[in-house]
Amino acid sequence: MAELRLGPLLRHADGTSATVWVESSRPCTAEVRCADGSSGTSRTFQIAGHHYALIPVTGLPPGTETAYEVLLDGVRAWPPPDSPFPPSTIRTPLPDDTVRVAFGSCRWAAPPEGEPDPVGPDALDTLAARIAADPAAERPDVLLLLGDQIYADEVSEPTRRWLSARRDLAEPPGEQVADYEEYTHLYYESWLDPEVRWLLSTVPSCMIFDDHDLIDDWNTSAAWLADMRVTSWWRERLLGGLMSYWVHQHLGNLTPAELAGDPLYAAVRATPDGTDALRAFAARADADPAAVRWSYRRDFGRVRLLMVDTRAARVLAEGSRSMLDPGEADWLREQALEAPGSYDHLLIGTSLPWLLPHLVHDAEGWNAALCRGDKGPRWARFGEKVRRAGDLEHWAAFPESFEALAALIAEVGSGPDAPATVCVLSGDVHHAYIAEPTWPGGAGGARGGPDARVLQLTCSPVHNSIPLSIRAGFRFGWSAVARRLGRCFAGHGGIPRPSIDWRKTGGPWFGNQLMTLVLRGRAATLCLEQAKPASSGAAPRLVTVRESVLTES
Repeated sequence: MAELRLGPLLRHADGTSATVWVESSRPCTAEVRCADGSSGTSRTFQIAGHHYALIPVTGLPPGTETAYEVLLDGVRAWPPPDSPFPPSTIRTPLPDDTVRVAFGSCRWAAPPEGEPDPVGPDALDTLAARIAADPAAERPDVLLLLGDQIYADEVSEPTRRWLSARRDLAEPPGEQVADYEEYTHLYYESWLDPEVRWLLSTVPSCMIFDDHDLIDDWNTSAAWLADMRVTSWWRERLLGGLMSYWVHQHLGNLTPAELAGDPLYAAVRATPDGTDALRAFAARADADPAAVRWSYRRDFGRVRLLMVDTRAARVLAEGSRSMLDPGEADWLREQALEAPGSYDHLLIGTSLPWLLPHLVHDAEGWNAALCRGDKGPRWARFGEKVRRAGDLEHWAAFPESFEALAALIAEVGSGPDAPATVCVLSGDVHHAYIAEPTWPGGAGGARGGPDARVLQLTCSPVHNSIPLSIRAGFRFGWSAVARRLGRCFAGHGGIPRPSIDWRKTGGPWFGNQLMTLVLRGRAATLCLEQAKPASSGAAPRLVTVRESVLTES
């Protein structure tokens, strides 16, 4: 009899349809059966001995919420008979509904229940507990996970023991994952957490990778990539990472229409074993990143989300470095400018922040100039060492891409059809902050400044360590002294001032945390919540740290 190994994950959900992702223990027909009579079925497909299904559910009435079950070959597999949680449900929004978007990044798997948590309570666990305690209360309409959903290079002690039973950890890549099977273990460890499993079954999610989903500093530079490619283990590590990302995260990001037209999805479902087809796809993505698009668009009523791949889509040649290859940049522009006036809020999801503390921004621009060879070969070699040691790889490390995004945001946010807000949503840097840019001449359209309110909203980590060095460094990085120091770096590198300025208007905040945007018409509010341990043995809870009105209707 087939059993449910992982999931269900509620992924896409619109006014009339949804998709639910599962992994089963053997080939079977997976079915989602809703309490309102709606249902959907899908036959599992096989990858590397694992069996998956993405089940489309159609005919859902708009503006309703219905409980659902998952059946495998006609036998109920979800919810478990002893589940302490309320039934998993699918909500179908109306076009003019309020949209609540929760987001964050960087999540180590929480330890098993009863074991101490060295990094404090998990923000997703505490969110799940709050929703489960009061299912009628407000909850996110979508959860955006902005990278580092798993840590392939920083595994837990239980995973380390599992790896050591499988292979010799004295051989590269040592105590890091090596192939597809080992990546799947990380997803089990992370998504079988009872609270997170239930949360992902009842709140739709959108995901994008960052470096730790494959390896720290993934695609930092051409030199870094060349070093990786001559190792004995990198190719299998990369292929396994991309394959597992496609299965566990990317597929669920697609709408039912996109799935229906996806040739790879059709190919893996048309054969008894889709491993070779998916492996060939991953190899093609490695050989020619421009041949594959991981970025995607989702619309939630009058809210448009553009989730941007800022890892695999990079151009790394020093003379033409770019955060996005030309095709990806064109896609972002086309999606942002399509049907002006048709959305009230534009969300640009990018795992790496666009606006950083000025010291960090200038240091990354200086480093980019050194690595480009502007100061000669000795400085270039020094710059590459500094780049890797300091993780200098954000938008500021790709100066032309930084300016191109600033120009696109100004264009999108200007004129009579401008949205009320353009928000860049990011994670990565293990703290949270709000930054607001200004264009020469001020806001309001003068000299190209946008009419929309533009914000960098950064929220990280969901569940991870926050070393004292990070706290001190980022607090200092926003200071006036640090800004002057940054201009010294820029001066040495011959870096011009950016075309825009910006200031921190909130933070920095440190802790395991989530941000939530509440978007109603042209009004927008923002809430930052942190997971805090409770006293006297009570369960951890989410505590509001900042709540503010961004725009009014």
